[in-house]
Amino acid sequence: MASGHGEPPCIAPQGDAPLSKNKLKKMKRDQEWEAGRELRKKLRKEKVKEKKLRKRAARDEGASQPSLNPEDSNYHDRQTVSEVARPHRPQNVQVPITVVIDCGFDELMQENERKSLGSQVTRCYSDNHKAPYQAHLAISSFGGHLKERFDNLLSGHHRSWKGVCFLDGDFVAAAAQAKEWMQAPEGGTLAGALSRMSTLNPDNSSEEAGTGETVYLTSDSPNTLSTLKPYSIYIIGGLVDKNRYKGICYKKAMEAGVKTAKLPIGDYMQMNSRFVLATNHVSEIIVRWLDCGDWGKAFDLVVPKRKGGVLKDKRSRVEGLAQSDEDGRVGHDKHEGQADASNTAGNDVLDSNIDEKVSSSP
Repeated sequence: MASGHGEPPCIAPQGDAPLSKNKLKKMKRDQEWEAGRELRKKLRKEKVKEKKLRKRAARDEGASQPSLNPEDSNYHDRQTVSEVARPHRPQNVQVPITVVIDCGFDELMQENERKSLGSQVTRCYSDNHKAPYQAHLAISSFGGHLKERFDNLLSGHHRSWKGVCFLDGDFVAAAAQAKEWMQAPEGGTLAGALSRMSTLNPDNSSEEAGTGETVYLTSDSPNTLSTLKPYSIYIIGGLVDKNRYKGICYKKAMEAGVKTAKLPIGDYMQMNSRFVLATNHVSEIIVRWLDCGDWGKAFDLVVPKRKGGVLKDKRSRVEGLAQSDEDGRVGHDKHEGQADASNTAGNDVLDSNIDEKVSSSP
């Protein structure tokens, strides 16, 4: 029965077995979401319009205010609108590395898990798109419920994404295509951490230019990744399963004859949980490493604090402070307070917001 508040009625499909309360609630939420689609679209357009008006007002105001510093070389010159309002964004540099997200687990996930994976894929694109050193990005086995969600509920925004390929084929086919991309003239240049590596090892860079490697990243692998190599493909399992299918990515890679490795988290961090990260976290760690070339720094910036991850050198400093207090320079009560404060500081690492949704930007 429809309520008197304008809510759409929840119409249950005809069938032998009655639907559970949870199913009925979910159907009602989905119907309400669909009913409000046009309103949400209208509100989005209004927000975009308001944002453009604010930017235009800021440009006009900035252009009308000359420099107040007589020593400034532009003191007597009128600044143009573009100079005031549009600071130059550093241009992204394409590097010869490819990240493949293997989405061939569609039937193993529940609806809320597919929704989470969709958000993670979006975040992978956003992180790579904004990064100073961009990897090639490919989404393999893109089909089924995930593709349907991107096409319909997400209004097909992914079709305007730049620097990413959505492929029907599996991760093996995607890796073969990625080798061709990276060998092309626009395949990328050795820059950032890859440039520093090639400077330190000039002999290796020329050899890797024709080969590279294909690696499926999984925490179940006995091998540990030490560095990212130019002209290589790194595959990440696009699976949200709450650990129901342990080892499935490793098994899948072994059956395909693809080399496996795990990120060197254990070498750099002390964790309070398993070394299992979300798809977008692994992708962001790769992007961070391409910039800084430091695994420890990349982990510290990306690994969520709920994982209890602390860089091992930080933990050593925390334990050293606690030990010095215990040696007797301060009283017992004061020692406990300082130790607690030190441990709190040691465990306060940056968290990454996996639920952030981004609108596609050119």
